[in-house]
Amino acid sequence: MFSEFKAFIARGNVLDLAVGVIIGAAFGKIVSSLTDDVLMPLISAIVGDTDFSNKYMVLSGNVAEGTPLAAAKEAGANVLAWGSFITAIINFLILAFVIFLIVRQANKVMVKPEEAPAGPSEVDLLTEIRDALKK
Repeated sequence: MFSEFKAFIARGNVLDLAVGVIIGAAFGKIVSSLTDDVLMPLISAIVGDTDFSNKYMVLSGNVAEGTPLAAAKEAGANVLAWGSFITAIINFLILAFVIFLIVRQANKVMVKPEEAPAGPSEVDLLTEIRDALKK
């Protein structure tokens, strides 16, 4: 069993996948920072607030207006955290776009098998055979 596991881990695909997961996790943190620290403050400036992540709507419970989202949740209020949701959507769109760019570039760089030179068609071959038989 250990030898099978060792052979499984030694496969190139498994190692590539592990590297991809680690790099993906690190890249996810970079995108989260970009969204939280750069984009959302800009959006908040346009909307007119300074903290977009604390945008929510109270569905049930008694929460004073202006209470931070974490405090509202801790107080047991049922909240619709639409600011966090919009932040997650922006994170997803950034990641999806970057992955699209990476896959697009990888497809351009990958070596495509050279097309076989076009040989004579079936009709040409049959014509050559007929001519050879006539001789």
